[in-house]
Amino acid sequence: MSAPDTFAASLTAAAPPAGSSPALQALWWARRGDWARAHECVQAHEGDPDCDSVHAHLHRQEGDLANASYWYRRARRPVSQQSLDEEWAALTAELLTRT
Repeated sequence: MSAPDTFAASLTAAAPPAGSSPALQALWWARRGDWARAHECVQAHEGDPDCDSVHAHLHRQEGDLANASYWYRRARRPVSQQSLDEEWAALTAELLTRT
């Protein structure tokens, strides 16, 4: 099983996998439907490019596109044109390559 598949399978657990970065924890909570907890994870680490990228994704998910655009700029990324599911999967895969 690939790292992204293993991460996705962990969504049935009570908490994110041990040792997950704050950005991965936020993606985990977002996928579990706890947007507020996901937002807390990234907001506590503003300025970290990975967290800023996930912060952008979260505001895009929320429907606050102006705020999402701000966070994409902070993360030095273009505004995603992918579906939210595709962006979640891409961010997850990218972040998992760094663990």
